[in-house]
Amino acid sequence: MLTPEEVLDIFRRTGVLWEGHFILTSGLHAERYLQCAQVLQYPDEAAKLCAALAEYYEGRGITAVVGPATGAIIIAYEVARSLKARALFTERVQGEMTLRRGFQLGPEDRVLVVEDVITTGGSVKEVIQVVRESGAQPVGAGAFVDRSGGKVDLGIPLRALLSLEINAYPPEECPLCRQGLLAVKPGSRDL
Repeated sequence: MLTPEEVLDIFRRTGVLWEGHFILTSGLHAERYLQCAQVLQYPDEAAKLCAALAEYYEGRGITAVVGPATGAIIIAYEVARSLKARALFTERVQGEMTLRRGFQLGPEDRVLVVEDVITTGGSVKEVIQVVRESGAQPVGAGAFVDRSGGKVDLGIPLRALLSLEINAYPPEECPLCRQGLLAVKPGSRDL
């Protein structure tokens, strides 16, 4: 098991933690941003993080690991490898999260939903709904980082390697906007 300090060390070495003025996928603004794609370019580091995440769910009978595209595809693959399960991912089709490419889940599947960073839990909740609609059982959720500081409720157990509470502001209340700092939208949606 990796300690939070070890996770932060990996993030620092691989350029995950950014500072500035950012527009999050949720539309909120923040002074820090976690770009987990940076760590995924280093297979050895990514494998360490994913194996540590899988440790939380060993012995739980997980048959499939599902993550939303694109940020959690590699995470789902590596966690599934550690758990000796299948790796699947969901995609948005006309704005709706769905399984495509012939991926299927059924009542026999016990599913772990994974994500890189959870802030409001929106994408993960959508994936959980897809899992439930397929007849499978969502057993838990795992993330590299829980940005809510433990406040997000997914309706299933959530385990994260790191819990951080990063201040986020509605645009009209953002102190960085008031300072006139340019906001950047580094996320994967709506680029």
